Amino acid sequence: MAVSSLLAKGQGSLMRDAHDWDKVAALERQLVRGEELELTPEVSELLRRVARDVVVPDAEVHRALMTRSGSVELVREVRRRIREGSQRLMRAISESNRLVESGDMPGARQCLEDVLAVEVVPLYRQHAEAELSHLE
Repeated sequence: MAVSSLLAKGQGSLMRDAHDWDKVAALERQLVRGEELELTPEVSELLRRVARDVVVPDAEVHRALMTRSGSVELVREVRRRIREGSQRLMRAISESNRLVESGDMPGARQCLEDVLAVEVVPLYRQHAEAELSHLE
């Protein structure tokens, strides 16, 4: 397989994941506007996929999807994990970069290690690990 095909295939997966996260964000905006969550099979599958991406236990997802109120709470929990993980990672990367510029490599590493100690979302962990590996 050509390198461009491999890259496109990999980007397709990333794009699908990002698109799924955007769809859950749209569901959250719908809820904020006071609209009902329509629990179609497609919405249920979307929530299962994205909940898996952000490490919500399968049993919790299954329970949540049994009721409308549980599904609403699942949308909120998934979005919370995405939002808080993203903010935590961006703060750590910014602080790490600032510390690198000031010559404090141990401090820069510690910022990223602190994120890895608490982060559960695999995508954000991968980013923090990549940043950490660039410091070594």
